[in-house]
Amino acid sequence: MLRLALTLGVAIVAVGITSWIFLSNADPVARECPLQIERAEAIDSAATGELAALNGTGEGRGYRSMTFKKPDGSDTSISAFSGKRLLVNFWASWCVPCREEMPELDEIAEKYNSESFMVLPINLDIGESGREKGQAFIAEGGWSNLPFYADNTYEAFERLKTEAVAVGLPATLVLDEGGCELAVLQGPAKWAHADGEAVIEAVLAQ
Repeated sequence: MLRLALTLGVAIVAVGITSWIFLSNADPVARECPLQIERAEAIDSAATGELAALNGTGEGRGYRSMTFKKPDGSDTSISAFSGKRLLVNFWASWCVPCREEMPELDEIAEKYNSESFMVLPINLDIGESGREKGQAFIAEGGWSNLPFYADNTYEAFERLKTEAVAVGLPATLVLDEGGCELAVLQGPAKWAHADGEAVIEAVLAQ
């Protein structure tokens, strides 16, 4: 009986160790994208001065399925921009730092938007009245390089909060041509400054 108990004990310990090793090496969240550490590190190295708060990530998070509205109100998603590297900026008309950042983003968009890169602002004013407020703010500012994309359900940003990517506005994602995350910035930035342009140049150089 003692020998049987010892044998069972050893077996249980062995199974426990095996399970621990398997779970330790398993990724708890299925990655949508491959790891891109080198690309993220290159962007991180370029993020200095006014852009020092931007963090290179490249950990495998992807956003192709993230949905929002086009300027005409129809549905779209990040996947619709496949082939372009994106600077996705989440903002709202009630967010003072967001409002201050808009002229900077407009300048960057005017200088760098192309077939391979785009500044993609996504407004997060909730409800139909929120869309109207956001559209009015863009029109008032005269930022012709910033089309009015919006998510008046706030679901896109809730996803960022759930995944601990961002907690408040404004927030910016740097995505590769496949909608995969390369870097994250929490808070506003002087994108039209030389430091902001250095980050964009680093993204385009890859």
